[in-house]
Amino acid sequence: MTTIHHADPSETMESMPAQISMPYTLTPGQATGIFLAELRNRRLIGSRHGDGTILVPAQDFCGSTGEPVTDFVEVAAAGELQAFTTTARGTIGMVLIDGTSTPFVHQILQADPAALEIGTRVEAVWAVEATGTFLDLAGFRPAGNPNTFEPRESPGDLAEPLQQVDYRMTLDYQHAYGQYYGTLFDGVKNSRRIRGVRCSECRKVLLPPRSHCDVCFARTHEWIDVKPTGTIQACSVVHIEFIGQRLTPPYIYAEIVLDGSSTRLIHMVGGDAANADKHAVEPGNRVRAVWSERRTGSLADIEHFELLPADEDPS
Repeated sequence: MTTIHHADPSETMESMPAQISMPYTLTPGQATGIFLAELRNRRLIGSRHGDGTILVPAQDFCGSTGEPVTDFVEVAAAGELQAFTTTARGTIGMVLIDGTSTPFVHQILQADPAALEIGTRVEAVWAVEATGTFLDLAGFRPAGNPNTFEPRESPGDLAEPLQQVDYRMTLDYQHAYGQYYGTLFDGVKNSRRIRGVRCSECRKVLLPPRSHCDVCFARTHEWIDVKPTGTIQACSVVHIEFIGQRLTPPYIYAEIVLDGSSTRLIHMVGGDAANADKHAVEPGNRVRAVWSERRTGSLADIEHFELLPADEDPS
């Protein structure tokens, strides 16, 4: 049977920490590729454009005028701090390299943020070991009288441009659940309950829960505890690897209608019976949730759904 439950605000999780992380390949182009390659040689290379603009890092085209690069110049590894901000992870500043037209952003190192001010003279800090990335120039530090010179013709032995830069893009953030997912995930994490919400008009029980019914568009209003057992409506064996997978292929991906609900919940089917013959899993099979030892406040707290033997099926 299903149980009607009115959610208490204290039973609603507000958010969870999450992370997006993926490999990324950057193709820098000729000008920026030369700039990056020359950092290994501890030289800053800029691009000169038709209107006299000098850009560092070097660019194939001027972002303001669209003028293409006409030649490359070597500039001093020194400049002036034009703006900065300090966070718990350090100080970031906008540095205008001597003789150039626009500032660029980099770390400000070896500095007391309280002592920094606009106009502070700075000089380059080079990485101890070059790795072929932007951080071969580790950042800038305050310097009372750094060595400088006017932009000059680039050396005749300019390095070949880097063709690509491989790195991993990572974003840490807080995923806000809202009232409905927050109540669902609070129950999953703290009491191993799976809760849907009933539509006020058609009386369907929606899982995952939401504020409005997506069939008749009426408001939902009653919280319903549904059973951890259900029926597979559709399924597929996944053989292809992709970023973000929790399981290593092959595994079974299924749409499951839990007993007492009206909509499909997407999850994985596993366990001894399913793993022995993945192609034996089919629509109509009865399944049961297998809880993980994790308590993360997400559907990952269900390790998978296992096939339910006929003699254990309460239906």
